[in-house]
Amino acid sequence: MPPKRQLNPLQWLKIWVLGRSLNPEDSKIFHNLTLIAFFAWVGLGADGLSSSAYGPEEAFRALGEHSRLGIFVALGSALTVLVISASYSHLIELFPAGGGGYLVASKLLGPRWGMVSGCALLVDYVLTITISVASGADAIFSFLPAHLLHYKLLFNFLMLFLLIVMNLRGIKESVVPLVPIFLIFVFTHAFAVIYGISGHLWEFPALVRDTGHDFHSTYQQLGLFGILALLLRSYSMGAGTYTGIEAVSNGMPLLREPRVRTGKRTMLYMAASLAFMVLGLMACYVFYSLQPVPGKTLNAVLFTTLTASWSSGSAHTFVWVSLFTEAAILFVAAQAGFLGGPRVLANMALDRWFPTRFTLLSDRLVTQNGVLIMGIAAAILLLVTRASVAFLVVLYSITVFITFVLSQAGLVRYWWENRRQGHWKRRLLTSLTALLLCSFILVMMTIFKFFEGGWITLIILLLLIGLALLVRSHYDTVGRHLKRMDNLVQAARLSAINSSIGKIMHADGAEGAEVKAPAYDPKAKTAVLFVSGFDGLGLHTLFSIIRLFGGIYKNFVFVEIGLIDAGNFKGEDEIENLKKHVDVELNEYVEFIRRHGYYGEGISALSHDMVEGSAELAPQIMTRFPQAAFFMGQLVFPEESFVSRLFYNNAVFAVQRRLYHLGIPFLILPIRVKARV
Repeated sequence: MPPKRQLNPLQWLKIWVLGRSLNPEDSKIFHNLTLIAFFAWVGLGADGLSSSAYGPEEAFRALGEHSRLGIFVALGSALTVLVISASYSHLIELFPAGGGGYLVASKLLGPRWGMVSGCALLVDYVLTITISVASGADAIFSFLPAHLLHYKLLFNFLMLFLLIVMNLRGIKESVVPLVPIFLIFVFTHAFAVIYGISGHLWEFPALVRDTGHDFHSTYQQLGLFGILALLLRSYSMGAGTYTGIEAVSNGMPLLREPRVRTGKRTMLYMAASLAFMVLGLMACYVFYSLQPVPGKTLNAVLFTTLTASWSSGSAHTFVWVSLFTEAAILFVAAQAGFLGGPRVLANMALDRWFPTRFTLLSDRLVTQNGVLIMGIAAAILLLVTRASVAFLVVLYSITVFITFVLSQAGLVRYWWENRRQGHWKRRLLTSLTALLLCSFILVMMTIFKFFEGGWITLIILLLLIGLALLVRSHYDTVGRHLKRMDNLVQAARLSAINSSIGKIMHADGAEGAEVKAPAYDPKAKTAVLFVSGFDGLGLHTLFSIIRLFGGIYKNFVFVEIGLIDAGNFKGEDEIENLKKHVDVELNEYVEFIRRHGYYGEGISALSHDMVEGSAELAPQIMTRFPQAAFFMGQLVFPEESFVSRLFYNNAVFAVQRRLYHLGIPFLILPIRVKARV
């Protein structure tokens, strides 16, 4: 084994901040990294549950002087939560590997619809992070002296930085510290709802009577159409309540096995808690006939009213703790963006809608590039909007309903086309109901918010869609060229290439016919070729070695680093399949070179990083093959550009630098891409 590298101060700092590297081949790694239903409820469900801090209030305020009608809106909102959640539970069964709205739309409606759904989700997740951090900061600074307000924007950035660091450390490490805050929020708000309703149960007949009178008087003022318009507007203005429901289906790879059962249980926790909170808070608003107070949220008014008969110390403590945890859970809600956003981005990158570097994992086995891009985008939004919650609320929630509509449309199509499956009628009805509800909310939200600033969200979405189309076009262009190169290789192996090998063997006095591969000679010169699959790039690099160096090399060692990324880091079975796939590809190289009279051998390893994996294997290979030189092929485009540097991480040059410092000879062989990209 090679000696361990000495760590420099920066590496020690990285370990202190982010933690030590994790071994992806550790059999316990998936158990340690994934979340049980309870922790998933905290990490993924906080986004939905935190919306009870503003969703019901927005709906209640929209009723104006007709607040008694809020009970109808409350029942409709709770029912909507349950219907959408039930439909997403069916989605979890159909797509246990995750992907959520992006994967559903891609598989059931088509790749381009999936791309639109994924882009909408990415915009929504960035807004989730931004508005959660900004709202939490607003709530916290409402407790502080006024002269500290000019530090609020700086505080926003500090909290965002802390969340980024926590998520770079790992999934569970970013969720567990938030559990106490989440539980205190749930306890205080559930207690307030139960206490508020139970104390007024005896007034229920009067409430029904007053609601009837209010309905009758409103009917006389506005007419039936006016009542429906008022209720529908209130219902749609509380649409922020439903954001976050899709987070579980998007984050399925983060859940503990058996994933389907864990996912459905998490969805049950989320749906039950959110429906209870929405219905309970709205009912309390109606019971107590609350009126908005400038500078205070309706929940603050409610808690103050509930504790009016308590001792001053107890009342002040309860109100302060409730509102502080309400503020803090908004920071917890930002986790949904950091957990779901990078996952959606990675899935889209696997399908070549975005650069494939977003599929790569860090040494903490998290999608580091995704976490960083989500954090940077949120920071830009905070800076541009000056962390204005009033402005961010206008931008929020339109895009998520685009995903909802596409997901439910895909499910409706699926259940209709698979009518022979059990319970298909019930599931079709659930998905169809959810589709109608989400479509209505999307239309109403777009109408109400468009001229208030919602058009900005739609423009951002269109720009992101345009970028995705350009990225896909680039990959398709390069892919067509590489496919032609692969076809040329397959056609030339037994003709021109075999002829060139035959000439080399003739020069050595061998027969022109295929000869038996020699035994391993440790003293012979060895060509060690790094490959990434049995493809045109690897074969062209092999042929270049033979063409350039003739018969100098007698041993050929093919090395492949099985790259563990977001696409295959889903469980022990996936890792095992990756190992087998790498070994099969290496065996093809070995068999090919042995048929032509050379000694061949394959060496494989799994790693999250091609550079690190190569640097670990190279000294071990040099020990066995002391006369070895290392080779790797590199795609060369006609013109080096920012696009080519962004899309292809040029890991070959990083490997060359690492082996250079180890004193190991390394040659890069250029493979020209003739297509202009």
